[in-house]
Amino acid sequence: MLLLACVFILLNVLRVGVCTEAAARTFEIDYEQNCFRKNGVPFRYISGSIHYSRVPRFYWKDRLLKMRMAGLDAIYTYVPWNFHEQTPGLYNFSGDHDIESFLQLANDVGLLVILRAGPYICGEWDMGGLPAWLLAKTSIVLRTSDPDYVQAVDNWMSVLLPKIKPLVYQNGGPIISVQVENEYGSYFACDYNYLRHLLKRFRQHLGDEVVLFTTDGSGLPYVKCGSVQGLYTTIDFGPGTNVTAAFQVQRSSEPKGPLVNSEFYTGWLDHWGEPHSVVATERVVRTLDEILAHGANVNMYMFIGGTNFGYWNGANTPYEPQPTSYDYDAPLSEAGDLTDKYFAIRDVIKKYKQIPEGPIPPTTPKFAYGEVYMEKVTTLVDALNILAKYGAIKSLYPLTFDQIKQYFGFTLYRTVLPQNCGYPTSLSTILNGVHDRAYVTVDKVPQGVLERNKQISINITGIKGAELDLLVESMGRVNFGRFNNDFKGLITNLTLNGTILGNWTIYPLDIDNAVINGLVSKKHDFQLSSYSLPTFFKGSFFIPSGIPDLPQDTFVKFPGWTKGQIWINGFNLGRYWPARGPQVTLYVPRHILTTSAVNNITVLELENSPCNTGKCVVEFVDKPILDQKIKHEFEFNKNKFH
Repeated sequence: MLLLACVFILLNVLRVGVCTEAAARTFEIDYEQNCFRKNGVPFRYISGSIHYSRVPRFYWKDRLLKMRMAGLDAIYTYVPWNFHEQTPGLYNFSGDHDIESFLQLANDVGLLVILRAGPYICGEWDMGGLPAWLLAKTSIVLRTSDPDYVQAVDNWMSVLLPKIKPLVYQNGGPIISVQVENEYGSYFACDYNYLRHLLKRFRQHLGDEVVLFTTDGSGLPYVKCGSVQGLYTTIDFGPGTNVTAAFQVQRSSEPKGPLVNSEFYTGWLDHWGEPHSVVATERVVRTLDEILAHGANVNMYMFIGGTNFGYWNGANTPYEPQPTSYDYDAPLSEAGDLTDKYFAIRDVIKKYKQIPEGPIPPTTPKFAYGEVYMEKVTTLVDALNILAKYGAIKSLYPLTFDQIKQYFGFTLYRTVLPQNCGYPTSLSTILNGVHDRAYVTVDKVPQGVLERNKQISINITGIKGAELDLLVESMGRVNFGRFNNDFKGLITNLTLNGTILGNWTIYPLDIDNAVINGLVSKKHDFQLSSYSLPTFFKGSFFIPSGIPDLPQDTFVKFPGWTKGQIWINGFNLGRYWPARGPQVTLYVPRHILTTSAVNNITVLELENSPCNTGKCVVEFVDKPILDQKIKHEFEFNKNKFH
């Protein structure tokens, strides 16, 4: 009996100990002391942004360790809805999409997490993270109380938030707070009922203990429309800002509580055709030092930018798509390299807290594999039966990508010329209706390119009854502002010499699966005159297995090529466009390369390759080129809030 009594007492002691430990895991806002409290103790975080969707899973740990060794307490990360639900009701949480593993890895490394759960994120990501299938109902009003939109959001949050709940800090995980929506004060709607609905849903799924917050620009109108009672207001601003004045904007909404800059910009984004953005390290560290001297919490956006692999880049208005690289001139480069900015920021952080001891993971080595010769395989038109495996759609007038459920990439629109065009005849888009670029041919003879906001009319020639083809490319949906209901394809009619063209045959193209399955690597017969049509090229190279530490990261360069898409071993690296710049090379992470078999390269060149008149190669180099000098002058405004 005595033994049983002792065991009973011991079990009760252990039970009490467990309960005490669980109860000690708290994260809350102390309004009286103007701070956060973690486990009852005043707490200030220094954080950095990393987007798991822009960094391959293979490198998650490397990047997180480097962030931890810089002295960061936490990371901010977005959840792009469309990254996980590309098709309604079909969810992807595996591989590079495995957010739960990413968050657990951050916890294992010793980093807390501030989760930016959306449903809208901006982030220079396609449609700001909203899935394009929302546009199936053309009248939908995104980011409002529109019933169709709200129902879709509720469905998504009922999947995402239960996955997140076990990972919140109070439940033993790393998530100390969750952002609801994003920069809503910069959106035209100012729909407080929408924000209140989101607040209710987040509370329903996550409970009452989790700190929920909003983020807006450091201007009174943004904070006014971006916040509601029950969501803690934070702001964002960049280097050179008057820190005291910026935080006064936060104080207008939150008279008490911790000061928080949720996006302190370490660099800036790029657009095709504009100079590469660089923000001086001295400016960054000077303002960072001032923020920390205020006792404020800060998140550096970005700490590592990463890559818009595939078709994931967004665009701004007036329409300006972002390139494949999201390097952002951040402290860690696109490839995770340690920069001077990294060490300068680390030195500032040292002034305010203890830095973890131990070595910093080194910059990963890069390797120049050299030139790889490419050969022509087939034109895109000649491979239509492979690329449009589900056949064509007939329509009197053009249908958008969204209407035919083609959410990314390319679609071919075909009709016939209703009249002879022996002399150059105007082919025009009504109301700038090409979204975003159309490569125009008549009977497989290239005629020119129509481009959104830039080229809305070209002259074509051809005989009556000739096939008129427009290969339309989506260059990325608008991610910021009121126009993110960004329909793709031919969104209005086309006219020929003022007459509306009808009777279209529309081919949705599934190029990615065709490449993965090797269907466009077999050479087809095609006419020599068609080489300037959109054309597939292939090449291959071996990486010797006997050399230590290979494969290594590399960068692919396109000497003499114009614009297109590239896949390596079936992995869609993204768009290249050296003819417009500023990005010249694309980052190739080593995990997609192999030493056990040949590495296969597929290139879809949309305009002109060097293969007719010069050396037909792509080249793997060991240094990136993101800052090619632009030949044109552009107005460049770094304030995204105006």
